[in-house]
Amino acid sequence: MERMTDRALSFDVVAGQYDSARPGYPPALFDAVEELSGRPLHGSRVLDVGAGTGIATRQLLARGAEVTAVEPGPGMAAQLRRTLPDTPLVRGFGDALPIADTSVDLVTYAQSWHWTDPALSLPEALRVLRPGGALALWWNVADPDVPWVAAQDERLRRRGGGGAHGAGGHRAEGLPDELPRVRRALRWTRTVPLDSHLANLSSHSLFRVLGGDATAACLAEERAELLKVFPTGSVEEAYTVDLIVTLRPAASSGTRGPSSEV
Repeated sequence: MERMTDRALSFDVVAGQYDSARPGYPPALFDAVEELSGRPLHGSRVLDVGAGTGIATRQLLARGAEVTAVEPGPGMAAQLRRTLPDTPLVRGFGDALPIADTSVDLVTYAQSWHWTDPALSLPEALRVLRPGGALALWWNVADPDVPWVAAQDERLRRRGGGGAHGAGGHRAEGLPDELPRVRRALRWTRTVPLDSHLANLSSHSLFRVLGGDATAACLAEERAELLKVFPTGSVEEAYTVDLIVTLRPAASSGTRGPSSEV
């Protein structure tokens, strides 16, 4: 876990790049969170854990949620503070939330659950949730069914021993089988300049451990390969948002979480 924490905190050195190049999330994601949690975001007290530079935080605020951001990295937190100066920000980790018991309606992890120890972060999320509150985990995953995405992932694995695109399937790891949850996969796309795509790519943790020379060589190869697919220099990025929602049982009624669904 110490190595995982170090790698998670490594994003600090690219906080500005992360904020400008990483994709946000489609409106359908937040519609699904409302549906599966059983309550509107507007007026809900939300704890956005591993908030980074506030990409998801901004979209939750736009839906009318009352958001408190939790972020351990000083660089990422400083970037969030610059763009969201009026949003409460707590420095901390999901494994030990400095938040009062039963104080929030929704706990969200956008791209960040896999940096936690679920044996600690799950009890912490359930502790701070009000009865009937929801825990929502989601990831933007580059769509492996798109041929150029699959080819890029293979090149990255060859160079760095691991892909940058991720795969959502293993990321529910740590949620016990007896804890009911529902899962949705939401496909969407965005078109960005090639430079923005490469900036997004190089903000992933893989490149934080490759080193400067190897990163430069990898990005040069990616530029050449992608220009074969997108000769105009506009890249259509294809994503699937992998969403998992579970509820804390309501103490008064014994309500259980949603039934499993894919």
